[in-house]
Amino acid sequence: MDSKYQNPEDIFDCKLCGECCRGFGGTYVTDHDRVSIARFIQADPDNFINDYCDMAGSRPVLTQGEDGRCIFFDPEKQCTIHPVKPYMCRAWPFILTLIKNPENWNAMAGSCPGMKKDIPAQDLIRIVTREKARLDRASDE
Repeated sequence: MDSKYQNPEDIFDCKLCGECCRGFGGTYVTDHDRVSIARFIQADPDNFINDYCDMAGSRPVLTQGEDGRCIFFDPEKQCTIHPVKPYMCRAWPFILTLIKNPENWNAMAGSCPGMKKDIPAQDLIRIVTREKARLDRASDE
């Protein structure tokens, strides 16, 4: 019997709640993200990390505001950098760690109302692997 879980929409339906904008552990920005966001907000890409990021180890993460959300989150407008949001944001919740640790899905779903719980591991791994590959291809373009 085929699984009822075939597509990303079968396991995730974004509710636009902004909880993922809390960036638990930090929202990493790649070099590509840094340049794209800086251009979008008309900032100097060379100063972007100093002006808009904190460091988590050796990696830059977007600074969080007093409400714990990304500084580019606006309660009325949601993500103010949506067209150029970081790879990590575009990928949510289809992140690499789930391919190796699908059991983390339910823990993540505890803070994200758009994620359906109790997805069979084999379905989750298949969907996440496919979505990650699609996102990686799109990032290369």
